Amino acid sequence: MDIFEDPKQPVEKRIADLLSQMTLDEKTCQTATLYGYGRVLKDELPTPQWKNEIWKDGIANIDEHLNAVAYTAHVQTAYSYPYSKHAEAINIVQKWFVEETRLGIPVDFTNEGVHGLNHDRATPLPAPIGIGSTWDKALVHEAGMIEGREAKALGYTNVYAPILDLARDPRWGRVVECYGEDPFLVAELGKQMTLGIQEQGVASTLKHFAVYSVPKGGRDGRARTDPHVAPREMYQLYLYPFRRVIQEAHPMGVMSSYNDYDGEPITGSYYFLTTLLRQQFGFDGYVVSDSEAVEYLFTKHHVAGDYKEAVRQVIEAGLNVRTNFTQPKVFIEPLRELVKEGSVSMKTLDSRVADVLRVKFKLGLFDSPYVKNPKQADVIVNPRNTKDFTLQMEKESLVLLKNANNTLPLDKSKLQQILVTGPLATATNYAISRYGPSNLTVTSVLKGIQDYVGSSVKVNYSKGCEVVDSSWPESEIIPTPLTIQEQADIDEAVAQARQSDVIIAVVGEDEKRVGESLSRTGLGLPGRQFQLIQALQATGKPVVMVMINGQPLTINWENRYLPAILEAWFPNASGGQAIAATLFGDYNPGGKLPVTFPKSMGQIEINFPFKPGSHAGQATDGPNGYGKTNVVGPLYPFGYGLSYTSFAFSNLVVTPGVQNPQGDIQVSVDVVNTGQRKGDEVVQLYVKDEVTSVTVYETQLRGFERIGLEPGEKKTVHFTLHANDDLGMLDKNNKWVVEPGKFEVLIGNSSEDIRLKQEFEIK
Repeated sequence: MDIFEDPKQPVEKRIADLLSQMTLDEKTCQTATLYGYGRVLKDELPTPQWKNEIWKDGIANIDEHLNAVAYTAHVQTAYSYPYSKHAEAINIVQKWFVEETRLGIPVDFTNEGVHGLNHDRATPLPAPIGIGSTWDKALVHEAGMIEGREAKALGYTNVYAPILDLARDPRWGRVVECYGEDPFLVAELGKQMTLGIQEQGVASTLKHFAVYSVPKGGRDGRARTDPHVAPREMYQLYLYPFRRVIQEAHPMGVMSSYNDYDGEPITGSYYFLTTLLRQQFGFDGYVVSDSEAVEYLFTKHHVAGDYKEAVRQVIEAGLNVRTNFTQPKVFIEPLRELVKEGSVSMKTLDSRVADVLRVKFKLGLFDSPYVKNPKQADVIVNPRNTKDFTLQMEKESLVLLKNANNTLPLDKSKLQQILVTGPLATATNYAISRYGPSNLTVTSVLKGIQDYVGSSVKVNYSKGCEVVDSSWPESEIIPTPLTIQEQADIDEAVAQARQSDVIIAVVGEDEKRVGESLSRTGLGLPGRQFQLIQALQATGKPVVMVMINGQPLTINWENRYLPAILEAWFPNASGGQAIAATLFGDYNPGGKLPVTFPKSMGQIEINFPFKPGSHAGQATDGPNGYGKTNVVGPLYPFGYGLSYTSFAFSNLVVTPGVQNPQGDIQVSVDVVNTGQRKGDEVVQLYVKDEVTSVTVYETQLRGFERIGLEPGEKKTVHFTLHANDDLGMLDKNNKWVVEPGKFEVLIGNSSEDIRLKQEFEIK
């Protein structure tokens, strides 16, 4: 037995022994991804031809193999379902690499997992923006455990989740894939998702490092570049979740992003991939490129004169594994040339390969490369077993934005006819959009309502309009009159509305309007949906607006004139059931917004946290006060969300009153349900640094807990502030310090609804 084959030997010793035996061809094969069947790989299972392919000497990872993802539905595979068949197929592929390559280096089988494992009929989660709206750390941890457990059973060894990007610009299409706009919220939930996944013996790979989520003007597509972010802002906002999750949850993977920062492409940056990621943050896994990030150094950023030079730059920077939808030899062959000609040293290559091998050793792939019991996959990966969790997570993601005069919950015993209308009422595709499970049975909002009320209430349906009109998105900037058909569709909905006791209008966006490469020009309801809402409101009947969407929308008129609005984001497959239970009072919504809703596009950026004065109104007197020219303030602030009950906060205790910069501050507060219904409250702790050497954020989120309370019940919520991290800041020299002085603890249930305050001092 060689040293690298001996599980009793230390991992670093095994790596060194294996590297000493590897040829240049074998080493370079550990620096590239082979995309799975239907993307790059043409075969479901190994064939004799594989002996003539570049991966005859091994491969770093195989991505999305046989997962039957929605966007490759035209490529049928017999191996995604039943689940045991997939596990058996993965074992066959792994066996080929273990037994048919010279050194038998196993493969890392990677797969996406942004809102549930990206596999045929896996357990679905809400879109990440919905996950962020739960503010429930224990729930997100459980979601990670389910995702990791299903991945392990199916043969996947590495899940590309969570996304730690901040959703600071609502125009950006991938807001739907972010947990929120605040670094602390994203770090806390991302940490729990990472821990949950990796506790199942599967690697978690964080996305997208770094400063990826603020393309200029919110424009996506091939303009994923030029983030206008100052250095201190980059460290304290955009890098904060990555640092926290790396240091506290120890993920085994990081994905490098497409964009540049201040002219330096991240995937070709030694500073980002080595100095920051490894030396400062302590990351010891492997870095995989986002697809085509390497090529962009040559084709988009133009910092490399040809592709071979791009390969050299990324390897020198610290990239371990290149991923793209092309054959892996496209990267491997020029890398071999670079090493042979002395442009890349063998020492550098060895270091990059060692990182990949380290993850494979930590995952136990050298000692136990196969799914031990493929038949168990049919037991473990069974959405029927997780349906209660799926429904609960969906319920917790719902945010009640408005509820004038207690319009909600609806009392079905007092209703005879309900109109369900809107282009999203019967939609289901949002639940199976990219990066999540496919082939799901999805309950639409209409179906959920019909099932809930049964035969006791007549439920009518009229679509009212399409998601968009024929000239959209140009119609967002050049309005056009309604066509005869569009007017007829609205008229039909209005006619039915007049015969109904209440109108439930399900509006917003579908998976073709928001997502990757789908940035928006406007943030109002697209198409003719606003005209539909106005016409329904004009009937005088109560209109409950349910929003299916992936980003904050500027629903000012709707907020003013409609009595009730429920934000559902992109729900999971149980969305219709969860929404119906909430509308009719079986569930009391307790979600909170993880992002700020602007009133207009002209306010962007408006988000939390913010610098003093940056969200201020206009002076109307004084030397610079000349009147009002803009609408100020958010439509809904960060952390906002209503309930069918009410809560009171009292007895805020902060100890000690004076502490040193290395100490902890203990905070406790009592919360009482003062209403008549059981409900959830998210207790939010913000900190204000009163005097600082440089300008810092007005307040910062530094703690939150979601708690459930029966009517009249009281609970005491405890927080611990770690002064060195929670009160730290970058000083004038960009050194992380805790400056002495007074701080204020603020407790509330949104960033603007602060109920209690108390000072303490750092000496």
